[in-house]
Amino acid sequence: MEDLLRVGVITQTHGIKGEVKVFPTTDNPERFRKLKSCIIQGKRQLVPVTVSSVKFFKQYVILKFKEYNDINDILDFVKCDLLVTRQNAVELKPGEYFICDLIGMTVKTDEGVVLGTLTDVLETGANNVYEVTDDKGEEYLIPVIDQCILSHDMDSRIIKVHLLPGLLNINKKI
Repeated sequence: MEDLLRVGVITQTHGIKGEVKVFPTTDNPERFRKLKSCIIQGKRQLVPVTVSSVKFFKQYVILKFKEYNDINDILDFVKCDLLVTRQNAVELKPGEYFICDLIGMTVKTDEGVVLGTLTDVLETGANNVYEVTDDKGEEYLIPVIDQCILSHDMDSRIIKVHLLPGLLNINKKI
C-alpha cells in the first residue's frame, strides 16, 4: 500500500502572492477545507508544505502555502501532484477503499475462476468500473455494483465477483 495518496494536481499559479490552482483528484473536494499540511511531488524532490488558506473556484481549489509568498517561488510546482500521507487522508467508511490499494488485487469469480488482476478503476457518473487484465493481456470491464462485486479481502488481496450472464462478452474492452 502506498504511503502517499494523490489528492490533486497543481494546474497553474493564481495571482502573484504564491497561490496555486489545484484540480482535485479526490471524490470530495471539500476535504481541502480541513487540510493542514500536504506534500508537493516536485520535479526533483518531495516538498512538505503547510496550507494557510483554501478557496474554491469552479471545479478548482485555490491553495496558499505558508512557505511561499511569491509567484516566482511556486512556478516550479505547476503540473506537480499534491499528496497527503495516509494519516492526513480522509477516513474511510466500511466498504470504502483507496483505489491505489485495490490495484494489483486478484479478481476471482464466485465459482473460484481467476479472471486476472485489477489494473484500473474507471470512475464513471453512475458507478465505478473495474478493469481486469488476464494473463494473456485480455481486458475486461466489471461494473462496481452489488450484484457483481461480492467482497474485497484486503488481507489475501482477492476481489470476489459474480459475473452476470453475458457480462464478459458485453464488457470486453475494445
